[in-house]
Amino acid sequence: MECQIDVRFYPAPADLLGCFSSFYSATFAVEDGGRVNDLLQPEWANIRFFTGSLPDAWVAGSEKVRDVRFMATGPSSVPVHFDLGTTRMWGIGLFPLGWAKFCHGPATEVANMVVDGESHPAFANFRQLANDLFEGASDEMEELERIIACLRSMNRDVPDQERIVAVHAAMVDPAVATVADFADHTGLGRRTLERLCHRYFGFSPKLLLRRQRFMRSLAQFMLDNSTNWSEAMDAHYHDQAQFVREFRSFMGMSPGEYASRKHPILGAFMKQRARIWGAAAQTLDRPDQVLGIRARGLSAA
Repeated sequence: MECQIDVRFYPAPADLLGCFSSFYSATFAVEDGGRVNDLLQPEWANIRFFTGSLPDAWVAGSEKVRDVRFMATGPSSVPVHFDLGTTRMWGIGLFPLGWAKFCHGPATEVANMVVDGESHPAFANFRQLANDLFEGASDEMEELERIIACLRSMNRDVPDQERIVAVHAAMVDPAVATVADFADHTGLGRRTLERLCHRYFGFSPKLLLRRQRFMRSLAQFMLDNSTNWSEAMDAHYHDQAQFVREFRSFMGMSPGEYASRKHPILGAFMKQRARIWGAAAQTLDRPDQVLGIRARGLSAA
């Protein structure tokens, strides 16, 4: 089943820098009125608003979230499965600082979950945006203005703001390989680092570093479009056996099983995201690198 994808990425304005990986508008056109399925890799929290055919999404072992116009996911360390038909959406990736400013409760409470954003309390601040975003015959730029106006109206300083950004910057540094490195790079004690990571990042420092190492490898594989995992493996893996164990832990399948699957949406999306945005996956974005990238579009099958 072919799916035509048209996506445009927009950077957050300067006053919201460090809160969001990107805003993106996407149209998915599936031939013959069909539906395609794919899976999202581990990522930060995301909010997605749909108009048209509404998707289904689920984490293995949980019930599907069906027919909702505002779908939200917490930070994830497992794949989120989804299927969709012809639809249009806006997606917003929430960095940990964005979680601290705009969401309610600890990120751990929605880690590895897909929810209806209009009913879950963690995402209550965005309910009005779900009502307003596609209202009337507006164009894409008007919709983007509505998103930014909504976020600006809620923007506030948070007590841990500087620490959150410092932890985030250290976490995405490929040189940071251990929790001891992590603490040294941030200048924080282990307990403080653990507290911040669980509350705003969704996971322990150790798991976050494991996820980064895994996502660097997976993104390289997807960009190379090969089946040679040994060339895509991050240098911090001891051997291929360790990588295979980690792959199963994060994706619920072996590298070979993943490579044999079709990726009608994520395959094209990651390559174009890397070309346009500079990083193939949201988890690889630095919190200080997203400003000043002009909006550009893509079309892919």
